[in-house]
Amino acid sequence: MNKTIRRTSVFVLLLVLALLGRATWVQAYEGKALADDSKNRRKTIAQYAQPLGNIVVAGSPVTGSKKTEGTDLEYRRTYTDGELYAAVTGYSSQAYGATQLEGIYSGVLDGTDDRLKTPLDAVTRKQQQPGTVVTTIDPDVQKAAYRALGDTKGAAVAVDPATGRILAMVSTPSYDPSKIAGTSDGDAWKALTTDEDKPLVNRALRQPLPPGSTFKLVVAAAALEDGLYGSVDTATKSPDPYTLPGTRTVLRNENASAPCENATIRTALRYSCNNVFAKMAADLGQDKVRAMAERFGFNDAELDVPVRAYASVYPSGMDKAQTALTGIGQFDVTATPLQMAMVSAAIANDGLLAAPHMVSEVVDSDGEALDSFEDGDSERIVSSSTAGQLRSAMRTVVDEGTGTNAAIDGAEVGGKTGTAQHGENNSKTPYAWFTSYAKGSDGKQVAVAVMIEDSGAARSEVSGNGLAAPVAQKMMAAALK
Repeated sequence: MNKTIRRTSVFVLLLVLALLGRATWVQAYEGKALADDSKNRRKTIAQYAQPLGNIVVAGSPVTGSKKTEGTDLEYRRTYTDGELYAAVTGYSSQAYGATQLEGIYSGVLDGTDDRLKTPLDAVTRKQQQPGTVVTTIDPDVQKAAYRALGDTKGAAVAVDPATGRILAMVSTPSYDPSKIAGTSDGDAWKALTTDEDKPLVNRALRQPLPPGSTFKLVVAAAALEDGLYGSVDTATKSPDPYTLPGTRTVLRNENASAPCENATIRTALRYSCNNVFAKMAADLGQDKVRAMAERFGFNDAELDVPVRAYASVYPSGMDKAQTALTGIGQFDVTATPLQMAMVSAAIANDGLLAAPHMVSEVVDSDGEALDSFEDGDSERIVSSSTAGQLRSAMRTVVDEGTGTNAAIDGAEVGGKTGTAQHGENNSKTPYAWFTSYAKGSDGKQVAVAVMIEDSGAARSEVSGNGLAAPVAQKMMAAALK
C-alpha cells in the first residue's frame, strides 16, 4: 500500500471513529435532553399516544381521554365537571402545554415517567401504562365552595387542620379545560387569555392580595407569644383614634361607636379595631411580627402543595408608621387564600401547622405507590395556650361580632373578617376576606379561607361578613357532614 492510500485510510478511519463517537455521545448523553425538548414533536406524539392516566377525587376520576381523528396525536384529554375542578387539575392541552397537577405529573399521566419502566423497558424504550394521581379533595366541600362563590371573582380553600389535607380549592371565574385540550382550540384559548377577569389564574394559590383584618390573628399571636399581653382578655394600651407614629395621619375604626379604646384582644377582634392592632404591631416591631408571620408560612417562596403557591409577603425595611399599617393587613402585606387557611388551621390544631397538600398518592397502573404524602407532618407555630385563647376570641367574632354569618348550628365555629383596601387613595372596591375554623361534635374539623376580589356589589356593601363569611359557612357545613 503506497503512502498516499495509507494516509487516506487513516484519515477515513478517524472520521468514522469521530462519527461513531458523536453518535454515541448524542444517544448516551444528549438523548434525554433532545427527547424532552418542547420543540420535539415526537415527545408530544408519545404523550398523547394512549389514553392518559387519571386525576382522582374521592375514588372517581375527574379526567378522561377521547380518541381523536385526522391527527397524529391519538388521544386528547377530557374533563368531568371541568370548571368545578379546574383549580385542582389545571389543563393538559395538545397545543398549550399543561398546568397544575396535569403539568407536575405529566410523565406519570402519559406513561413516560422513568419510574413506570422496568429495566427491560428502559432499554427497549417501550412506553408503559400511565399512572394515577389521587387527590385529597372532598367533592362535597369543593361543590359547596364553587356554588357559593357563584359569579364572583374570588377564591376559597378548605384544609383539614389535623392532617393538612386540602379538601377544596376553587378559583372563580373558572374555565372548562376540555375546551383547550386539542390542537384547534385557538379561539377558546384567545378568549381565556384576553379575558380581563383572568380565569386561568388560580387565585387560591397564585394571586396574593392584601389580607386586611384577617392578618390581625397573626399580630395577636405575636403579642401573646411575646408576652406583650398576658391573655386575650387583658386590656391593651390603645388610644382611639390612633395616630400613626411619626405622622399626623389618624387611623380610625370602621365602627366609630365600637368600644376600641384600650380594648382587649378579644374585643378588638370582635369589633375589628384598627387602632388596637396597628399600635400592637408598632409596639412589637416589624421583626417580631415578621417572625410570627413566617412561622405561619409568609415569605415562603417554595410552598408546594404540590403545585407551587406564590409567596405571601410580610415586608421588611419599614418605618414605624408602615409597621403599624401592617398590623391591620395593609401597606405591603399580601396573602393567598391558602395562606390564610393555614393560619386558621394552625390555630384550630392547637398551635400545630400540618403541611398542606392536595395529593395523597401517585400510583402506577398496578396500584403501586410512586409518591406518597404523609398526613399530619406538622410544626409547632404557637403554644397550645395561645392557640386556645385565639380560638376563644375567634368564637366571639362569630357568636357576637363581625362574623355572625359563619355560624353553624351544633358546631364550634371561630373566624375573622377582613375588608382590605386597594387602589390609589383606596379608590377601588375593597377585597372581602374571611378565615375560620369549625369543629363538629363528632371531632371532624376544617379550616377555611375565602377571598372575594370583586362581587359586583357597591363599595358600601363590601364586607367580610356580608360576602365571604357565607361562602365559608357553606364549605364548613359540607365538611362537617
